[in-house]
Amino acid sequence: MDLFRKGVAPIMRRRATSGFSLIEILTVVAIASVLAAIAVPLTLNALKSVRLTAAVSSATGAIQSTRYAAIMHGYPYQLTFTPSTNSYQAASQIPPATSFSNVGTPVPISRPGDATLSRSVTFQFSANGTVTETSNDMTFSITNAVGGSNTITVSTVGNVSVTSP
Repeated sequence: MDLFRKGVAPIMRRRATSGFSLIEILTVVAIASVLAAIAVPLTLNALKSVRLTAAVSSATGAIQSTRYAAIMHGYPYQLTFTPSTNSYQAASQIPPATSFSNVGTPVPISRPGDATLSRSVTFQFSANGTVTETSNDMTFSITNAVGGSNTITVSTVGNVSVTSP
């Protein structure tokens, strides 16, 4: 029986250990904490930048859509941006009316605190596609808490451009 095992060292079985040592766990926790301390502020700033871009996109989309509605329906429309509510409201002047009536409810351009409008602005769109502004200043800005700012400019023929400083 032992003839087959000659020269072979007996196999020693080691006791299996389970789990991690306290030093290993503390090392992993320290590395994770450092990575989180770096990643969280970067992620928050990136989210604020994305929310500013979304607010600008919402505003420019509303301007273009309202202009197209005026052309399509053949009567004047108006779009008012209000900083106190951080929203815009579309209105139409269906003939033979002599004043504008709201279309729907005010639409927020962002969640509170994500972006703010620089001033109150009202654009009027005629059926031929031209645009006027009540104070003749065709620009306004949207900013956020990180310091990002975009200026929206609307031409008299409805072209919308966005610039960042």
